[in-house]
Amino acid sequence: MIRISETVKHLIIINVLMFIGTMAIGNGTLFYDWFALHFPKNPAFEFWQIITHMFMHGGVTHILFNMFALWMFGTPVEQYLGSKKFLFIYISAGLGAVALQVGYYYFNFLPSYSNLIGSGLTSDNITHMLSNNQVIQGVTQAQFANLQDIFPIFNATMVGASGCIMGILVAFGMMNPNAELMLIFLPIPIKAKYFIPGIIILDLISGITGQSFFSPSNTAYMAHVGGALTGFIIMWYWRKTQFNKNRWY
Repeated sequence: MIRISETVKHLIIINVLMFIGTMAIGNGTLFYDWFALHFPKNPAFEFWQIITHMFMHGGVTHILFNMFALWMFGTPVEQYLGSKKFLFIYISAGLGAVALQVGYYYFNFLPSYSNLIGSGLTSDNITHMLSNNQVIQGVTQAQFANLQDIFPIFNATMVGASGCIMGILVAFGMMNPNAELMLIFLPIPIKAKYFIPGIIILDLISGITGQSFFSPSNTAYMAHVGGALTGFIIMWYWRKTQFNKNRWY
């Protein structure tokens, strides 16, 4: 049994407390309104959600899998890097997850939004219709089609520590490339240097195509990719500068 490290233990406690709060307060909806990450153009978006969403989860299965992964991979990474570096890479991966997922949302959102603005609708008109799922009088068929395209993005919420954990998973893989890993439902041992890139590639394909392989269809796949990419960049930089006495970390 792997003994849990201190920072990992505290992160798990925070996640569990936030999950209990979600279930106990306002039947779940109130905590989600406050702390889940909303699309930045949605009136429900608040700046603190960029951090708080990392400690929110959508259900028992979601938090169990994430906390198991945090314990399994986070403990050896923290023992190797130390608590400060571990926490830095954890939070940075979460922020990288937000950046790529929100950036991908905007990539899909802006063309239709620009079409709506160009067609004569105001930003207030668009926000009102998307927020209330109610079309105002005089909307054309083309405008309605554009509204349908961006409605899921505008009303999307993001919760979970998956982006953070993907960064930690990459760090673990770079530290232990020959460690053998396996999926619970596919008990075939695969070396980390093949397993982890494979998972990231599947997430990337899912994010682009919408085709789910292992995760629920509402998973923020690009957040997984963003967290993994951030973890890789940080670990690559640290490895490259490990003998540099003037490094800032």
